[in-house]
Amino acid sequence: MKLPSHLEETLAVLRRQCNGSSDLLINPVTVGGISCALVCCEGMISTATSTELILSPLAAIPCMPDSTALFDHIQTHLLLSLDRPVAREIEDVFRLIYSGFAVLIAEGETKALAFGVQGYDKRSINEPSGEANLLGAHEGFSEVVRTNMSLLRRRMKTPLLKLELSVMGKLSQTDVCLCYLTDRVPPQLIQQIKRSLQSADLDTLLAPGYLQPFLEPKKNRLFDSVSTTERPDVLCAKLLEGRVAVLIDGNPFALVIPKLLAESFQSLDDYCFKPYYATFIRWVRYVGFLLALLLPAVYTAVCVHHPELLNSTLLLLLTKAEADEPLSLPLEAIGGLLLFEVIREAGLRLPKVVGGAVSIVGGLIIGDAAVNSGLISTPMLTVIAIAVTAGFIVPDLNPVMTVLRLAFIIVGGLWGLFGIGLLGMAVLYTMCGTSDFGFPLTAPMSPFYVRGMRDTVIREGFRKMQHGNFTVEEYHEQN
Repeated sequence: MKLPSHLEETLAVLRRQCNGSSDLLINPVTVGGISCALVCCEGMISTATSTELILSPLAAIPCMPDSTALFDHIQTHLLLSLDRPVAREIEDVFRLIYSGFAVLIAEGETKALAFGVQGYDKRSINEPSGEANLLGAHEGFSEVVRTNMSLLRRRMKTPLLKLELSVMGKLSQTDVCLCYLTDRVPPQLIQQIKRSLQSADLDTLLAPGYLQPFLEPKKNRLFDSVSTTERPDVLCAKLLEGRVAVLIDGNPFALVIPKLLAESFQSLDDYCFKPYYATFIRWVRYVGFLLALLLPAVYTAVCVHHPELLNSTLLLLLTKAEADEPLSLPLEAIGGLLLFEVIREAGLRLPKVVGGAVSIVGGLIIGDAAVNSGLISTPMLTVIAIAVTAGFIVPDLNPVMTVLRLAFIIVGGLWGLFGIGLLGMAVLYTMCGTSDFGFPLTAPMSPFYVRGMRDTVIREGFRKMQHGNFTVEEYHEQN
């Protein structure tokens, strides 16, 4: 809806559409002899800033012949704020007001001037909670998208870094920022991502999970093809590899497109340690992932279907431990894992003061009582503990590991190692078939690129990697 030219009619429309909301502040005032109104949202602007930068300069404006001359004088002779958009629609006025702008409406004008004087409370920049490191920066994204944009710009002072702001959500009117390096991202990829974002007809956008399905293939896959990060330095590294990021106002996590499976086993500290140690730690993560995924299933399959694979001493120990157990090995494993998930979820959702008590109760009391009562054997509890602990090494893959671990136990208990092998091939098939905007999840391992192995299987030194790593642009050029 266009802005009416009469001030009272415009104010009546604003009051009617906001249904008398108490936080909408309408201040009628005469500026330069012209009837005006300064409209803002309580709690979204800085009172001190608006008084110094807007109210005092407006009060000093001399008499003007009409509203057009008044607006021309404000735009050409006064620097009231650095961010000064112009609104011509009622919808734009509401979006600016609720974004922390002060909007000036004048009698006889079909446009409104907005001044950025945001002053709402926000969380300060703190260390990320889920991506800790030893030698890197300790800054993480906050909930304000413009603050997050500045964190990126501080680390990449180049005009090649493009930050495109848009608005999504019919009701929330959430600011969304598309971030990429213009010299490293194929233009076709940018256009495809923009079309995907435009297809997201959402009423509100409160978390990355609202937007992520529109950036992934329509066919549901087991593995995510879009990753998230709350570290600006990690995001800058991904942008250098030709990725595209999406920042959402009100959320400290950035979406990164496309995702590669290999990056789940990488951390920022890998590039601060010596190459030989970083390679060792990376292989520890690979082994930890396999242990977390397969150890309970392999233990169950070997004990139930293939006891001949065990030496006599180990076989006797396991037989003695399982002799008095009332449940079968697969049920023991599934029950133990489900019990851990219950304890983990309770510790995660409860307040931090109570969460520690839940861990103590679950680890000491329930675990010890389950072994002493004979509901679960000591070897099985040890195997589950090793698998669960190993899964913490790769937190990015924890959701898929949780589900697949149970599936491997079921097929291992039914068909032994043969069933584990069949399910493993199905998982590999799904993994290799997952792609996003034409870029496979398993690159550069499948399809195989020798150059990409420098930072996948091993981690070479920066003297050899200084000419750039494998990027999505390179993959696009070769395909």
